[in-house]
Amino acid sequence: MSFSIMGKEDNSEGIQINKYISNAGFCSRREAEKLIEQTRVTINDELCLLSARVYPGDEVAIDGERLKSKQKAIYIALNKPVGVTSTTDLTDKSNVISFMNHPKRIFPVGRLDKDSEGLILLTNDGDIVNKILRAGNNNEKEYVVTVDQELKPEMIRQMGVGVKILGERTKPCYIRQENARRFRIILKQGLNRQIRRMCAEFGYKVKSLKRIRIMHITLGNLATGKWRYLSPVEIDQLEKTLLHANN
Repeated sequence: MSFSIMGKEDNSEGIQINKYISNAGFCSRREAEKLIEQTRVTINDELCLLSARVYPGDEVAIDGERLKSKQKAIYIALNKPVGVTSTTDLTDKSNVISFMNHPKRIFPVGRLDKDSEGLILLTNDGDIVNKILRAGNNNEKEYVVTVDQELKPEMIRQMGVGVKILGERTKPCYIRQENARRFRIILKQGLNRQIRRMCAEFGYKVKSLKRIRIMHITLGNLATGKWRYLSPVEIDQLEKTLLHANN
C-alpha cells in the first residue's frame, strides 16, 4: 500500500469521499470522516484526506477491504430496551448492533439514552441518516415520561415554554400531563439528556422515559426488544419529509 496522500484539486467532477462511503451504505457521513481521519480509507491503494474526491473507475477500500456498491436500503424501527446503548462500538457489550444481530450492516439514526427505552431507527442508508441529522431540529420526537413525585402545574407550564439547561434555553414544546406523575412531551430538538435535565431543574427525577414516535413513525404495539421493517408508506413519507426539510 502506498502512503502518499490523495486529495485532488479538481472539484468539478467526482464525489467527496465521505459522501461516497455514506452513499455506499457503509456508515453515516460523520462516521466516514472518522475513518478517514484514522487513516483507514484508501483510494486506489493510497491514503486519502477528507477533501479527496472519488472519480469513475476509482477503487475505495476501508481497512484494506474494497467498498462494495450500495446494497438494497434497509429501514428498521426498534423498540429499544433499557440497558441497550445506541452505538456501533462493538467494544461496548451493550451496543445496539450486537443486540439486533441483523445479518446486514446497519447503524442507528441518532441516539436514545441507555437508561431510556422506545423507538430508535436503524438503517444501512447513510444518505438518509445525514438528511435526518441535518433536519433534526425540525423533526418531532414524542416521549412518555414518569417522574418520582407528583407533577405541579407550574412545572408543566415552564417545561412547555423553555428551560435553561447546558447554557441555553430549550425551545418551546408541547407537553401534557397524563396522570399524577406522568406526562407526554413532543420535542423538536435533541440536547444531551434533554428531558432528564429539564426535569432536574424542577427537582424531579425521571423514573422511566419512553420514545413512542419519530416524525410520522410510531412505536405502536411493537413489544420491547422487538423490531420491524418500515412499511413502503412510511419510507415514502420519510423521503418526502426529508426532501422538503433539506431544500
